[in-house]
Amino acid sequence: MSTSTDEVGTAPAAWYRSERVLDVVGLAARLFLGVVLVWAGFAKVGRPLTSQRAVQAYDLPFLSMDVAGWIGLALPFLEIVLGVLLVLGLFTRPAAIVGTLLMVVFVLGISQAWARGLTIDCGCFGGGGQVGANETKYPQEIARDASFALAGAWLWWRPRTLASLDRVLFGH
Repeated sequence: MSTSTDEVGTAPAAWYRSERVLDVVGLAARLFLGVVLVWAGFAKVGRPLTSQRAVQAYDLPFLSMDVAGWIGLALPFLEIVLGVLLVLGLFTRPAAIVGTLLMVVFVLGISQAWARGLTIDCGCFGGGGQVGANETKYPQEIARDASFALAGAWLWWRPRTLASLDRVLFGH
């Protein structure tokens, strides 16, 4: 007879603990994706020509070399802004949506380079461009970026996290 009281009495505490766990998972996802975006952006921002060449090395048929160059110039700044927003937990869902889509684009870009037999460094953390065939790391790069995309997808689905400016400023 006391089991129904115990179940009812512990339900709010169990619910609170599960919400707290999800908030902590969100914090981990936020920091995981945010820190790597800041790191990747800062690795490229001071080397604009290298960043341009890295994007151009993907030799995408639908992008002119000029457009690829502009993307190479803008990408580090986009990564830094998204990363800072995620680390701070400010506008988490919009930043996560853009970050997730960016990671999906990276996975697709690396995949097409691999499928087309290009031998390039992804340029994700600086560098980029042509490398020897034995120097490519496509499977690892795809797995890495897919894991970042999953972190972003989690935040897209559940942007509420622990220790976020969203919570302080907007109550969520």
